[in-house]
Amino acid sequence: MEHDGGGDVVTPGELLGNSLSILAGRGAYADGRSVRASVTGHRRLVPSPPGSSDQRSTVEVVGHKAHGAVPQPGSFVIARVTKVMARMASADIMCVDSKAVKEKFTGMIRQQDVRATEIDKVDMYQSYRPGDIVRALVLSLGDARAYYLSTAKNELGVVSAQSIAGGTLVPISWTEMQCELTGQIEQRKVAKVE
Repeated sequence: MEHDGGGDVVTPGELLGNSLSILAGRGAYADGRSVRASVTGHRRLVPSPPGSSDQRSTVEVVGHKAHGAVPQPGSFVIARVTKVMARMASADIMCVDSKAVKEKFTGMIRQQDVRATEIDKVDMYQSYRPGDIVRALVLSLGDARAYYLSTAKNELGVVSAQSIAGGTLVPISWTEMQCELTGQIEQRKVAKVE
């Protein structure tokens, strides 16, 4: 009989108990006399089977049922721009290397990471707008709030966007997209899509 895992959420390396009183099960390991979690998930205690010579319960860490992709430095991501400021843009990461994410990850595109040339002349408001879908490279884990993203390659940048009028924007150059409805031209850091 198992106790189902509504237990506490634990992270790798977290102490689960003493190996004299519990056994390490799936998602846990013994470290000397300590039993520690090896994955992120819910702590679950499984009592020993009746008639067993060892009466210690087994502790397991049951991971989230569907672990989605997690951004890593060097990964390519698809993200939706949420906010544009003078020196950076923030975006919600939706896909990592073509796999959907299950959790919310935030990315930050800094002014110096928008393009490879003329970095000092980058205008964030002419590169991205909220709602734009961008393809970017994960540079680093960044700070506690966000991953640092870069669009400083030809194949990186805005891949899909809507115009102010609500029409689809079609790329016409590296820095411009045109509204299908009105013909209005808007500035963007456009990705070269193959």
